[in-house]
Amino acid sequence: MRFSQLTDFTIGLDGIAELSSKGVKILDANGFRERMDDLIFSAVFAADENVKQAARWIIWEGAGELGVHSASIQDLYMARGRNDYKDVCVPAVNLRGMTYESARALVRAVREMDGGPFIIEIAKSEMGYTFQNPSEFVACVLAGAVREGYTGPVCIQGDHFQVKASSYHQDAKKEVDGVKALIEDAVAAGFYNIDIDTSTLVELDKPTIPEQQKLNFTIAAELTEHVRKFEPEGVTISVGGEIGEVGGKNSTVEELEAYLDGYLDTLKSLNPAYKGISKISIQTGTSHGGVPLPDGSVAEVALDFGVLEELGRVARDKYGLSGAVQHGASTLPDEAFHRFKETQTAEVHLATGFQNLVYDHPRFPAELKDRIYAWLKVNCRADWKPSLTEEQFLYKTRKKGYGPYKPEFWTMPKETEAALMEGLQKKFSFLFDQLGLPNSRHLVKEFLKPARVKKEIPKVFGQLLSDPSLFGKKHGVEEDAPGAD
Repeated sequence: MRFSQLTDFTIGLDGIAELSSKGVKILDANGFRERMDDLIFSAVFAADENVKQAARWIIWEGAGELGVHSASIQDLYMARGRNDYKDVCVPAVNLRGMTYESARALVRAVREMDGGPFIIEIAKSEMGYTFQNPSEFVACVLAGAVREGYTGPVCIQGDHFQVKASSYHQDAKKEVDGVKALIEDAVAAGFYNIDIDTSTLVELDKPTIPEQQKLNFTIAAELTEHVRKFEPEGVTISVGGEIGEVGGKNSTVEELEAYLDGYLDTLKSLNPAYKGISKISIQTGTSHGGVPLPDGSVAEVALDFGVLEELGRVARDKYGLSGAVQHGASTLPDEAFHRFKETQTAEVHLATGFQNLVYDHPRFPAELKDRIYAWLKVNCRADWKPSLTEEQFLYKTRKKGYGPYKPEFWTMPKETEAALMEGLQKKFSFLFDQLGLPNSRHLVKEFLKPARVKKEIPKVFGQLLSDPSLFGKKHGVEEDAPGAD
């Protein structure tokens, strides 16, 4: 039974969960987990926005009751800054499509190795072309964790909350205010890890490195202040900064120090009580999604692990951060991944490689791929530069098929979906093993004590539950009750 109207929740969860304006009381944990497929489908696809919001609220509150909490990774990263642990690189996985099932596959991989810290994230740009707003994304991730019987913290991250240089120089206030609004929405939804990316504002034509980084660290401090203003009680959001735009020149120690010294001084002048960033993203030679060759394959990347190691050490020893963060790594060769833990990289971001596994899987429906590619050729024509072959164009733009074809991705035949998720889980397991996650669960238990954040019930659903005149004798709302739709 899927939930298409608000009254369905009291009927469909009868004996499983007790719903009230105060929250969700789980009566049957296994029953609640089994209803998650229907709850999350309604949270994503219900025609009635009130039903979507009610389903997301039930998932959030029910997850909290079962010990699944959206959490900040802040305290773990501060422990890394103190050298309380090493040889574990935290994977930050971008889920662009089939988010609920992909989150389930990721959680299965972590549980099977008794793994510890992991991050599930989505970038500002990805929210747009995959049609996933913060509220929906959080619901999908938590629902996946609940469905798999996971308990503990789930670190959900806003990746590349970016200030674009071109837009900033046209209208600085509008561009910064747009990122601030996204921060507010994301924190309200349950994103307690946010990567601020103002690296596009670095001005390499300035004569000194501090001058080059000034606009970068100044706006980053302003956005950090904004994050801190909206933190829930008991939560210190983990904030990340960035000194070099991914795909640009490799970062240096001098740039890192200029950014952090300026950032910390600026943040202190705004509010001395506010904590700064917990990690720093740098450029080491990679690019987002890899570099497609004319035949559609991906070029090998010369990633400079020495830069990662040196800048990470300075970030920890001098500034107490967790270390350096590597973006754009999922298309690297498999034999490179063990080096991230060996160089004490704090966090590595993984995205396009998993997308490639889905699209290129032999069980991916050929008819659906043909329709997506045909749509891209028409609707993303502006992205087809004269220098790109058709294969390069499709490789670079097929990420934009996730949004328009979201219903098709979510309603694949079960055997097809299972084959795709088996491939994902196998890749998750391999990469997480290389990054040092096996038997690291104790780190989460020791350092992460997530606060239970309760959310206010959506207004219309709350009115329905609190108005006795709308309730029948058993389930609460009669089918033809006024306003029940």
